[in-house]
Amino acid sequence: MTAAMNLTALSALSPLDGRYAGKVAALRPLLSEFGLMHRRVQVEIEWFIALSDAGLTEFKPLSEAARGLLRGLVLRFSEADAQAIKDIERTTNHDVKAVEYWLKGRFAGHAELKAADEFVHFACTSEDINNTSHGLMLQAARTDVLLPALDTVIARLRNMAHEFAAVPMLSRTHGQTASPTTVGKEIANVVARLGHARQRIASVKLLAKMNGAVGNYNAHMVAYPHIDWEAFARGVVEKQLGLAFNEYTIQIEPHDCMAELFDAVTRTNTILIDWSRDVWGYVSLGYFKQRLKEGEIGSSTMPHKVNPIDFENAEGNFGLANALLTHLAQKLPVSRWQRDLTDSTVLRNMGVALGYALLGYDSLARGLGKLEVNPEALAADLDNAWEVLAEPIQTVMRRYKLANPYERLKELTRGKVITREAIHAFIGTLEIPPAERERLLLLTPGSYTGAAAALARRVT
Repeated sequence: MTAAMNLTALSALSPLDGRYAGKVAALRPLLSEFGLMHRRVQVEIEWFIALSDAGLTEFKPLSEAARGLLRGLVLRFSEADAQAIKDIERTTNHDVKAVEYWLKGRFAGHAELKAADEFVHFACTSEDINNTSHGLMLQAARTDVLLPALDTVIARLRNMAHEFAAVPMLSRTHGQTASPTTVGKEIANVVARLGHARQRIASVKLLAKMNGAVGNYNAHMVAYPHIDWEAFARGVVEKQLGLAFNEYTIQIEPHDCMAELFDAVTRTNTILIDWSRDVWGYVSLGYFKQRLKEGEIGSSTMPHKVNPIDFENAEGNFGLANALLTHLAQKLPVSRWQRDLTDSTVLRNMGVALGYALLGYDSLARGLGKLEVNPEALAADLDNAWEVLAEPIQTVMRRYKLANPYERLKELTRGKVITREAIHAFIGTLEIPPAERERLLLLTPGSYTGAAAALARRVT
């Protein structure tokens, strides 16, 4: 039987808490069990303070000192506080009720708060606290961690697109030589896609509800029928918590906004998988070199190796993130009747899913920071691909209505090794204006890049 091990970076079951712990540390206080407890405390306190301002006969507005004490519990929430809540949960076997009891325990010695302690969690179901907490967790993770990490990747790619805007590069469609482009334009394509993808992530409204056991304010209205509870709940959600209010729910907020957010992150990661594979291929072709790091080893037996491991790691971690995010997006909006508990255990993995995405952004940013363009390799590849000029030559022939232009170029070039001399000899036979013939003779694979440089320079 295996002996019990202490939890350390070496014994952690997940590499996010082991090998890669430092790279995802920014998400830990936001999306961990600690983070969930922290937000639950915040939501319970804001609901409690709002109730004191609702005009209830039995609960007068709290003093500024009491409000400061309560909000200080949120500001100074510590791991010791989280552990204290966890200790209470061992008895309650209910995580949200443990938060309620912990808060009431903090009121001891404070007469004003102690007198109103039954208004903690008043008329709430656990999901009123959980859904708002999850919304706050995701909002902070998106704003403070994920978008800045993605912005780092986008900024590096944008700078590369501008720097290498005019560096010609042979394209490959279906893996075969195709009309040339520039290094910067290929990168600009990714920047443009990511700009749209980032906007989709940033624009998702995170919804929340505080409407009781099945979404109808049942208990609220029995206790205080004169209160406009929908307006009250909207005020807490929107003004005090900074989330968007969902008017129509069952016991749970239906998680459609979470699915939308996770889908948006998945689409972004898919774009970056595409780019990771492409740049891996360009490194293999020699279009990019990688700056060496003293002491690094690429192979245990082949000393010459400099492997594109950052792009491989990025691809792998984006794949893991997308697998989890896809499951979250497909599972969370589905609940039996007014609710079942399957969403609860799944939601505890938000940090895992987004942690792998963050790890991918980190790997990709580091990989991009090591890249250097290899103009010699790019030029050599272009010089061995004179067949790509078949496209502009037959297009000019079409302009001047020469017979069978496509077919003649196909016969000259398809499946053959074409040299500069062969292309020039063919151009010399064309019955087109001399100036046009001279223009075609000046054309090279490296100069046949169309508007690529201009497009790359303008990308934002």
